[in-house]
Amino acid sequence: MTIKWVKSDPLVMNGEPFCYGTRLTVRNLLEMRRNGLTPAAMLAENPELRRVGIAEAFLFAGTERARYAEFFAPDGSLLGPGFPPAEAAELPGYLRTAAGLVLSAGDAVPEPARR
Repeated sequence: MTIKWVKSDPLVMNGEPFCYGTRLTVRNLLEMRRNGLTPAAMLAENPELRRVGIAEAFLFAGTERARYAEFFAPDGSLLGPGFPPAEAAELPGYLRTAAGLVLSAGDAVPEPARR
């Protein structure tokens, strides 16, 4: 089963895009990030969240920049702390390449070890 991590439904959360399996909107996660919460802190406070869901929400915001403009720095990165490189290395590849969105701006992610 493929999970769509960010969903939008006019009958749920007034149509605001939200994270799968939660009552947290993309805007909620961006506000937490802008206020200094790391993804690990978000997970600790909201156990229903998943690491990949948070990363997908950040990536979704990058595709909807006009909607979430107040959460972006002048350089195009999201404000606040992203995933540290060690945690980002555990995310799927397409999420690891979204530097400035999933990661903090300028962070490099090491390639995962091959088995």
